[in-house]
Formats: sequence, structure tokens, C-alpha cells
Amino acid sequence: MTTAKSAFWQKIVDEAKDENGNKRPFFSMAPMEAVTDTIFRRVVAKAGGPDVYYTEFTNAASMVHPEAKFSVQGRLAVAPGEKMPIAQIWGSKPEVIAGAAKLLPEMGYEAVDLNMGCPDGTVIKNDAGSDLIRHPDRAKALIAAAKESGLPVSVKTRLGFYKVEEYHDWLTMIFEQDVQVLTIHLRTRKEMSKVDAHFELIDDIIAMRDRLAPDTLLQINGDVKDYEHGLTLAAEHPGIDGVMIGRGVLNDPYAFEPGHQDHTLAESIALLELQLDLFDEVNKTASIKNFEALKRYFKIYLRGFPHASQLRQLLMETHATDQVRALLAEHVGDLLQTPAR
Repeated sequence: MTTAKSAFWQKIVDEAKDENGNKRPFFSMAPMEAVTDTIFRRVVAKAGGPDVYYTEFTNAASMVHPEAKFSVQGRLAVAPGEKMPIAQIWGSKPEVIAGAAKLLPEMGYEAVDLNMGCPDGTVIKNDAGSDLIRHPDRAKALIAAAKESGLPVSVKTRLGFYKVEEYHDWLTMIFEQDVQVLTIHLRTRKEMSKVDAHFELIDDIIAMRDRLAPDTLLQINGDVKDYEHGLTLAAEHPGIDGVMIGRGVLNDPYAFEPGHQDHTLAESIALLELQLDLFDEVNKTASIKNFEALKRYFKIYLRGFPHASQLRQLLMETHATDQVRALLAEHVGDLLQTPAR
């Protein structure tokens, strides 16, 4: 079986080179709920971003509903000058997936990714996300529907729903659908993120891909800490085309930066200030954002120095970006006297 790479994915593969100009796997930032919006994507880009970005996962049914479509616009918003992400959508009905995917080109999107791995209970009750692992025929129909858009189609999924061994049949079916990229979170739905990712299965999955769909790009996800860790995994498992980092970037916004470089507290504060500015920008120009969601980021930028926890606690009591800026201004002089983290 042969899958001709789209120009979109071929360009990503061709441009993925290390600091010495040598070929390497492409890196992407995982689609994360309430995280990978235009704000955080631009912050990560400033810190040294990946080759590929994804949107937050977006409900296809809302995209095509005449009234609900306005509620998801923020999820698909892309700022002028921002590197165009891949739109990740989810749903359970082929006609809805087809309709949603056909809207994407006119929004500027060049590729679409189908979420077939989300472990959220609400998504599963809607017969979508990782529930599709239990319904391969439905999954197959959704992939065919997405292809009606003319966009290159990729899939992100898990090893299985209940058992790891389910990956044999489940991934075989996906490989047979001629998708451009298969991204595998190396855990089951039941495992959530409570166990270590099953890196021991990577070579077997690569062999499956080589046998069933040699031109489908294979991307791994789960427990990848940073760029250097991703390169190590790719070297240990030849055949990996891409590496997706999720929670790693929430531990370190510089996760995609080559080498283990030290960054000053001033640089971290600058990233936080950028996020505050972009938050205000999006609120004015695109959609209203929930300030409370910003609080999850304070720990990313403000840690590793004396009294960090006390400052974060003060910030947790704020209710507006101006209040955060005021606290930073009050403490910034003392903060910048501390050593690099």
C-alpha cells in the first residue's frame, strides 16, 4: 500500500534538520485542551518552537451548526503572522466530519487531524475520541469523510481502549486507510497518563507501518520530555518520523529548543509578560478568554528561585492581567537578583 505524501507534509519532513543541517525527525506540540490556542502557540514559538503546531481539539458538530459555530471560533483562531497550525477536530458522524473539514481550507488551514484518542468521558459518551477504538468501522468512515475536504488527513490515537494488545488490530486498520500521519500516544485509554508510556512497543509499531503503509509518517507521543529526549528516542528506534511533545512543554516552555540551555529568570518573566499581552490581544480581537485558565501557567514561568511559591500564591489571587503585571512590577527587582533557574 502506498500513501503519496502531500506537499504539506513533505515540506515539513524536508525542513526538519538539526542545528548542523542534518536530517532529524520533525517535532510537534500536542493538541491540548485549553492550552494550545493562538496565545500559547505564540509564546512557545518565542521560546523556540516545534516544526508543527496543532489547535485545541475542536468539536466538528459545533463547527457546522449555524448557532454553535460561533462558540468554537476561538479554538480555530490564528493570529496574523503566526505559523499555521494543523486543525484537530473530533466527532462521530461522517457527514459532520466531512462538513467541518470542508470549512477548514477557507479558514487558511492546510491539513486536518482527527482525534481518535481523547480519554475524556464526555467525548466518549458522544461516541468519539478513544471510543472509536472500540468501533473501527466508524473510525474508517470518519477518515474517508475527512478526505472529502481535499486536505491531507492525519490521525492521533492511543494503543487501545482497555488493553495494550488491542494495538495490533486497531493500528492495522488505521494504517490501511492511507492517512498521511499516524500519531500514537503510547498508552491505552484505561491507562490515561497513570503509567509510563510503552516505548517498548515502538519498534513493533514501526515494523507494522513499514509492512502495511510504508509512506505513512509515524509520530510518537507520551512522556517525551524535550527535544533532546525526542532525538534519543528516534536514534534508539530508527523509523520514527516525528516526535510530539505535550506535557513536557508545560514543564518547560523551552522544551523544543536544541540542547539543554540555561535561561534566566528575566527570560521566563518576559515569556509570562508576552502571554499576558497576547491574552489581552485575543480578548479584544478574537474571543473572550477565561482569566482563570491563565493561572495554570504561573508555575511554568515562576519557579526555581527563592520564594517562588509565595509569589505564585499571590498571583493565584489575581483576577485580571493588570493585577498580575502590578505584582510582577512590585517584585521584579528582587526577582532579578536571584540566579538563573
